[in-house]
Amino acid sequence: MDPDLYPDLAAAGSLAAALELVAAELAVDVSVVPGDWETSVSAVSPPPVPFRRPLFIVLAAATRQFMVGGRSRGVELVRGSTSDLRDVVLAAVAWGEGRSLSELHELFPFLSSDELAMAHEIGPAAVVDLQWRLLREQAASEPGFPEFGLLVEAAYAEPMLRQLSAFSSHWTLGFSACTSHSSPVEVAVSPAYEGRPYQVRKFLHEGVIGEAETAEQAVALAIAHLPVGLGPAVAGSDDL
Repeated sequence: MDPDLYPDLAAAGSLAAALELVAAELAVDVSVVPGDWETSVSAVSPPPVPFRRPLFIVLAAATRQFMVGGRSRGVELVRGSTSDLRDVVLAAVAWGEGRSLSELHELFPFLSSDELAMAHEIGPAAVVDLQWRLLREQAASEPGFPEFGLLVEAAYAEPMLRQLSAFSSHWTLGFSACTSHSSPVEVAVSPAYEGRPYQVRKFLHEGVIGEAETAEQAVALAIAHLPVGLGPAVAGSDDL
């Protein structure tokens, strides 16, 4: 910590101590937990909204900036940076009170959320719908790689896969029963490429289960390896 950039933190002795001092000045009750890489702060009263982790704060090194983020069910829903520690404390309280993302953006313009975060706030079905829309748009924007587009459309045509969280990693499609970023895949399919057939995999980039000549065959093979009774994708658990 550079004392020239953060004289208030240096005077207080730490970021955690400075946050507590600012909270006292603002007359708000917060819980501050220091960490090795990031410090977290959350509202004490009223109780935090279920599944919302405390707002985390990381110090920038080159300029005075408090970089913050709010996670829920394994997904970062809001992030931003400010030079004012009072903004951090007030944002943490509003986040813990359960303010919507739109409300947080209006109250604290330094905070932002992307389209996927906004969908996560609505629920798993909204996330899945958005993921598929983005995948189809991605495929449409790659006319030079028709095999990828064929795979996306073949997968989208199957209700079993269309209900799952879907994403691409190096052109391989992954399908998960959970919308959290860190959730494992149930099955993955890579498109045909330079003479290599479509491949169905246990993991994103390894564990080949089988190969197929067409996208439809690959999708059918992938579905055959899904767990029996697998339902629509759900939100991540609180411990992610």
